[in-house]
Amino acid sequence: MEAFEHKRSAKGPSLFLLSEWNNRFERLTAGFTGRNGGVSAAPWASLNMGLHVGDLEAAVVDNRRRLADAIGWDFEAWTCAEQVHGNLVRQVTSADRGRGKETLDDVLKDCDAIMTDVPGVLLASFYADCVPLYFYDPEHNAVALAHAGWKGTVQQIAVKTVQAMVSAYGSDPKAMMAAIGPSICSCCYEVDGPVINQVQELLSELGVAGEAADKMLKQADNGKANLDLKEINRQIMIKAGILPIRIELTQWCTGCRRDLFFSHRKEGGLTGRMASWIGIRER
Repeated sequence: MEAFEHKRSAKGPSLFLLSEWNNRFERLTAGFTGRNGGVSAAPWASLNMGLHVGDLEAAVVDNRRRLADAIGWDFEAWTCAEQVHGNLVRQVTSADRGRGKETLDDVLKDCDAIMTDVPGVLLASFYADCVPLYFYDPEHNAVALAHAGWKGTVQQIAVKTVQAMVSAYGSDPKAMMAAIGPSICSCCYEVDGPVINQVQELLSELGVAGEAADKMLKQADNGKANLDLKEINRQIMIKAGILPIRIELTQWCTGCRRDLFFSHRKEGGLTGRMASWIGIRER
């Protein structure tokens, strides 16, 4: 069963809701945006969430407000990070609430994962093929988002995020829940030698070998390989101590479904960004 349910709307933003989490936990909201239902013009048409891609700032802020309205949150809660393809995790406090919502000037700098246990803070990250990772600790009402491209993946940002939640909130990885959202699939994602070498080292460290490794990094005759970032990140989550049964894995591919998603690789780098979001509502 698909973890991210597509919520279609004639006028509102295209949303992919992490349905089991949203239905099971009354105060939790989590999901991912599509590319439709916004105000941005081509080549960012139409629900572009990224301020860093050349789109009009006013259009991006309008799109972000549309998401906040659609999920019933105050736009002032929207909080996001710079995202530099690293593995640094930043704890978001009540004083950080709203940073990066309207401008890059006050975004949370130099980090690709953000976490909080503050109700009323809506965490958001941005994607156009990279892998959105979601984390929820129901025992301590703590949440996190991580942005995992191939660089963040080989740097094991999922492990770093779990470790940060353990340190900050006392989270028990075995009690945590995780999800892997819409992103590029292996059939659409071909990589070359330098990436292959680093991924091979990672798989060896994870103890993944043989047929399992071949499926995650499928070698081609031209010296390149097709990379399954979703499954590799699932294996990293398991290494971090999260139980496999508690990890949701989407089948949505941003490369295959360009009618629904932006794809940096398939659209030559000139395209918009989707947003992942997660937050705990105030009582």
